Amino acid sequence: MQAEVFDSTVEEVHVGDIARPFLSVIVPVYNSTGFLQKCLTSLSRSEYQDYEVIVVDDGSTEPIQAIVEDSGFRYVRIEGPVGPARARNHGARIAAGRYLVFIDADVCVESDVLSRFSEIFVAEPAVAAVIGSYDESPAEPNFLSQYKNLFHHYVHQQSDGPINTFWSGCGAMDKDIFLSFGGFDEQRYRRPAIEDIELGTWVSAAGHRILLDSQIKAKHLKRWTLIGLCRTDIFDRGVPWTRLMLRAGAMANTLNVKPAQRLSVALSGLTLLSILPGFFNPWLWLIPLGLFLTVTAINLDFYRFFARRSGWLFALRVVPLHWIYFWYCGFSFVLGTILHHLERPAGNTPSSTASESKL
Repeated sequence: MQAEVFDSTVEEVHVGDIARPFLSVIVPVYNSTGFLQKCLTSLSRSEYQDYEVIVVDDGSTEPIQAIVEDSGFRYVRIEGPVGPARARNHGARIAAGRYLVFIDADVCVESDVLSRFSEIFVAEPAVAAVIGSYDESPAEPNFLSQYKNLFHHYVHQQSDGPINTFWSGCGAMDKDIFLSFGGFDEQRYRRPAIEDIELGTWVSAAGHRILLDSQIKAKHLKRWTLIGLCRTDIFDRGVPWTRLMLRAGAMANTLNVKPAQRLSVALSGLTLLSILPGFFNPWLWLIPLGLFLTVTAINLDFYRFFARRSGWLFALRVVPLHWIYFWYCGFSFVLGTILHHLERPAGNTPSSTASESKL
């Protein structure tokens, strides 16, 4: 079932002397009915009133339509699954709002999220996009899910202000700017990956402002497993992000790829390489020990965050996972670099003109 395309756009709603922009909330979904129900319930509790919610069903085999319609929101189905990039683009094409708010189906937003997005766009009309933060209370109680989701929360909270990326888990963008860049690259990304990071990279490179507001908070419902975490971070994030940076001709300097994190990845790799010589000369064990202490010092605030939040025992359990993270980040960079150089050269920087838009 395909949705009809509406030509009219709701620009803004005037209340007294204050103009409040109409927001179009787009939620892509493929199955995951339990998560979706919670996501839509959170949106229905929004204190902001001038918005619509469009749920784009990416060819689910589970009964999505009834859940959406029971929530009072708009349901659209496309043939799929072809990935959330295309689903979001489809929702953007039929959206009535001046600003597009992207919320993942496994995310619950706080009641003031839409209000905060609106306030920023009204106060700073030159801002192209705004993203929020995962909250400090992940839904899943198991250690790995707490670690990963709190990791994201920490990174978001440390990155308040201007950034050069975008996040579609809980982010908003000016519709005209979104359309002018062709939206998310649905050809390159046919499964959940870094389609949002790529779009933010090009939007920022073109001189548009993107902000992270750490007070815009959303709860991640996902339950992580070690295999799923490594697969996602390597093949859906690390490798494609490396290839993106090489195509863009610049290293990212935002969120979890800031210089301190890149240095930690490099030093963790050297630590691994320096272990072997210690078997031949015990004095050489001082090298990996020194490197370990250096990486620990660089990331001490990160470990203190976990200690304050969940206790020192929890923080100590985080350390080996953090080192595994550094090691597979290094592996992702090497693999991504190899794949980039094997890739046939092509014009892959999106046009900033609407005439070449994929939408």
